[in-house]
Amino acid sequence: MSGAREQFGSRIGFILAAAGSAVGIGNLVGFPVGAAKNGGGAFLLMYAIFVVAICLPVMLAEMSVGRHARKDPLGAYRDLSNNATHWKLAGWLSIITPFMIAVFYLVITVWIFGYLYEIITGDLDILANPDTFGTFINSEKIFVYMAGVVAVVYLILQGGVKEGIEKAAKLLMPTLFIMLLLLVGFVLMQDNAMKGVEFYLVPDFSKINASVINGALSQAFFSLSLGMGIMITYGSYIDKRADVPGSAKLVALTDTAVAFTAGLMILPAIFSFDPNTNPDELSESSIGMIFTFLPKIFLALQDSIGYVGASIVAAIFFLQVFFAAITSLVSIFEVPVAALMDEKDMGRKPALFVLGVLMVVLAVLCALSFGYNAFLTEFVSYAGAKKSFFDVVYDVFYDTILPLNGFLICIFVIYRWKKHNFNKALDEGAENYKGSFFEKYVDVSVGTFIPVILLLVFINTVAVKYFGHSLFG
Repeated sequence: MSGAREQFGSRIGFILAAAGSAVGIGNLVGFPVGAAKNGGGAFLLMYAIFVVAICLPVMLAEMSVGRHARKDPLGAYRDLSNNATHWKLAGWLSIITPFMIAVFYLVITVWIFGYLYEIITGDLDILANPDTFGTFINSEKIFVYMAGVVAVVYLILQGGVKEGIEKAAKLLMPTLFIMLLLLVGFVLMQDNAMKGVEFYLVPDFSKINASVINGALSQAFFSLSLGMGIMITYGSYIDKRADVPGSAKLVALTDTAVAFTAGLMILPAIFSFDPNTNPDELSESSIGMIFTFLPKIFLALQDSIGYVGASIVAAIFFLQVFFAAITSLVSIFEVPVAALMDEKDMGRKPALFVLGVLMVVLAVLCALSFGYNAFLTEFVSYAGAKKSFFDVVYDVFYDTILPLNGFLICIFVIYRWKKHNFNKALDEGAENYKGSFFEKYVDVSVGTFIPVILLLVFINTVAVKYFGHSLFG
């Protein structure tokens, strides 16, 4: 788009906005579920290692490309590759992927908003019924809630980078963390909570196996919003004098702190409110955990703090999950919006309108694919199972494409943009980075084992997800 490119007004604004994009449902529920099902402390240890060893270098690659090119992902790949056709494909993948992720993320955010409203109006006992969720997602009220969520997202994004995204992040992220800490304090005062803390913090090294390693790597990569074009787009809004490596470390630290704190809330809650719960019986899906398991946990509190007290605790939790979902949705949707503004020289409001209408149409199709419409509910079949329209969007654009996009950005910065340009871009504004051990590690890892690992994850995901066979037995 013509004119000066928008920028974040402060370093803390960028860090909170980037962390807000990373902090989402996966942090608040997906991470604790992964920890519960994969050995607690063993999972936590492997997750921390992967954040530092793999995810941080990939984040630096994305941020540096965005800041240097001052463009959306499509424009960045095009300009830095001198219009190479095959790299334009990587750019398009980095635009289409977040748009389609925004589609299903909108649906999930609508469900969270709906549950929050139902809890506030006194229906916690109804939500704790396992059959309620199936009825809820097929009710007409979903579309009323969707209108409310779309309005919130539009109000934030129409304000632009500094007045919209940055202001929202500065309000929502600290509020989210304060609510999370309050709930952690409440949970840790409950009977039997320390059993959950021990399970979570003390690693049992005998439980570290291929499944735990794969689960921790996938959670770390997805948790930090890598492969979605977000960090490239947000990187393009960073001042040239900013310290990108330092900012990336703080984003990763903030995101990991939220995930860790969420685990410190959920796991002790599981052991405290329902001591007989078997972690192996928890749903693999963080979505299922939010809507079918957690309301039962919160309802169990009525024996000690009454029904109103239990409803307040549940409302605070769903409010913080809603905040996390909104910050992620705003960040994800900003990627295609920025691309349309850049590539078609379009204003922010027209770009929001065009893409917003398309996103809502696709989100409605997803919302209708849970039994409401037979064609959309049994849309396709693969790996011996029937898949809904929602399943296809989720499987293709969240589970499958993200590691491929991560692989492509690593290959791009080292072998197309070239290693010396990559290092020079990271050195700019970062006095302590040049010549450091961290620079040497990023330099080697991004060009060697990280892309190999991400390519293997992508190939194995395709094999398992669509053909029912794993490369690793």
